[in-house]
Amino acid sequence: MKQNKRLTVGILETGRPPQELVEHGDYPRMFERLLNSSDEQLSYQHWAVLDGEIPSDISSCDAWLITGSRFGVYEDHPWIAPLMAFVRNVHAAEVPLVGICFGHQLIAQALGGKVEKSAKGWGVSVQDYALLDGVQMPDWMAQDAASFAIQCFHQDQVVQLPATADVLAGNDFCPYGMLQYGTQALTFQGHPEFDAAYGQGLLTVRRDLLGDAVADAGEQVVNQSIDSAQVARWITAFIRAGL
Repeated sequence: MKQNKRLTVGILETGRPPQELVEHGDYPRMFERLLNSSDEQLSYQHWAVLDGEIPSDISSCDAWLITGSRFGVYEDHPWIAPLMAFVRNVHAAEVPLVGICFGHQLIAQALGGKVEKSAKGWGVSVQDYALLDGVQMPDWMAQDAASFAIQCFHQDQVVQLPATADVLAGNDFCPYGMLQYGTQALTFQGHPEFDAAYGQGLLTVRRDLLGDAVADAGEQVVNQSIDSAQVARWITAFIRAGL
């Protein structure tokens, strides 16, 4: 069997779990667990971007991944503009880039799209995203189902696409649920790194923010089957195809 070349993924940490959920690990460790389930030939470096740590050299890693965050990409935090500049440089250099939730939104905004707080409200718990009919799926994407389900937790959404973005999947609540930018970037609005226990924990600790109706509805489906393993295979295959 062919041995994959060892690659380094730079994980850009833009958020942290609530204090009540730290036993689940931080977001970089969640992504390490997720991606290692698909590709054991990956190693990782972390940058705490929300503390102002921005990589100085885009070539220091083979690929990059931007985590989720409780912040909005349109908010005036001192690290957001430098991170968007970094994204544009990575994109121009054609280095593979992956974005999850906040990362999905920030990449879109950095490349000319628009993100805003959705009038539809909160999307929480397990969400199903349909692969678009009539769209030629990329070669790296083993399409063995018409949809995929993962945990999600967001109120912001991409509402205007960058010119270079192609929609691969979405649903009525979030039409732009999975985007591809050629071989340069792959992004998901949902959270493949979250398991049911963490999803339930978010519903519990954020109930006051969500409201009882949203939290109760989320608890009805939070333990449904998810396709995180499939999404992990897509992400690692995308990274290797881009290289």
